[in-house]
Amino acid sequence: MENFIVSARKYRPSTFDSVVGQQHITTTLKNAIRTGQLAQAFLFCGPRGVGKTTCARILAKTINCTNLTPDTEACGQCESCRSFAEGGSMNIFELDAASHNSVDDIRELVRQVGIPPQTGRYKVYIIDEVHMLSPSAFNAFLKTLEEPPAYAKFILATTEKHKIIPTILSRCQVFDFKRIQSEDIVAYLKGIAEKEGVHYEEESLHIIARKAEGGLRDALSIFDQLVSFTRGNLTRQLCNENLNLLDADYYFRLVDYFRAGDLANTLLCYQEVIDKGYDGQHFITGLSEHLRNLMVSIDPATLKLLEGSEAQRARFGQQAAACGLPLLLRWLDISSDYEYRYKDAGNKRLFIEVALMKLATSCVAAQNAASAPVPS
Repeated sequence: MENFIVSARKYRPSTFDSVVGQQHITTTLKNAIRTGQLAQAFLFCGPRGVGKTTCARILAKTINCTNLTPDTEACGQCESCRSFAEGGSMNIFELDAASHNSVDDIRELVRQVGIPPQTGRYKVYIIDEVHMLSPSAFNAFLKTLEEPPAYAKFILATTEKHKIIPTILSRCQVFDFKRIQSEDIVAYLKGIAEKEGVHYEEESLHIIARKAEGGLRDALSIFDQLVSFTRGNLTRQLCNENLNLLDADYYFRLVDYFRAGDLANTLLCYQEVIDKGYDGQHFITGLSEHLRNLMVSIDPATLKLLEGSEAQRARFGQQAAACGLPLLLRWLDISSDYEYRYKDAGNKRLFIEVALMKLATSCVAAQNAASAPVPS
């Protein structure tokens, strides 16, 4: 059987221009290389799976390339680039601080820093999860980080910047990576799906992007999982089924029932949700999120805050216009209150049903209040 390579590794970016959603970082790094104004130490901070280690490797490869392209990218052909691609570079060292966090590990690293590179221009040390270093290890690292040899560069990466001591922060150029926009994740997944011959519904890719919450590595892991489950045919229904997500159709139906004051169908719809085995907490949280999406869909200026395909945005816009902002705010107030109090409820099913009945009757109550005669 042919060895399978996960998409996160198979399609890991190898150039600055191929990094997704971090142009503010890659542009700065390319300009620093172009002008020769490289700091001795970099600190890459940000959520998991957004490209910190990838950018560190690209930076390490690029500054050792002997034949940079006009666009300040590594050529991929010189001896340094080839040895990097083959995993045999003698100038690039990666250290996982989660498992090498003692003062002895740092002392050994400092000893290696004192040895000049035999070939190439720089020795680059990439320390991942650097916040895991012990206080004594941080202190042993300070002097070397502040005054390293000219040939030594340090790239530190962390998901928890607040755990880095100030004396380390002051010795580094700090780059804050941001969560990747859903549109960028969807566009990247489309490219991979086409290369892999995977058939997909666009809405399924938006589901993956929302589930990944801004992490491209998470999105690629979910993508691989769903491709296996669906045998290369990604549909909205199958994606929701595999990820245990409640289909948005249920929430659209419920809002229509709320508007009509239809208590019977509201409760029957919730029974369908229960029969499918969905948790009440997830249901009420999803309902609040749906109402929030309707709220931001009312005004075209805030429609960009809604993540999803154009077809789904249009659907939200139509239902939002039918509800109106005052009613949506009233519903959001009810659903948010019940979402907050759900964990303390005794009879959780009854608790959700009461919330749904309040939502379904609030529209009728508002209409009755509006039509009531004003006393003279």
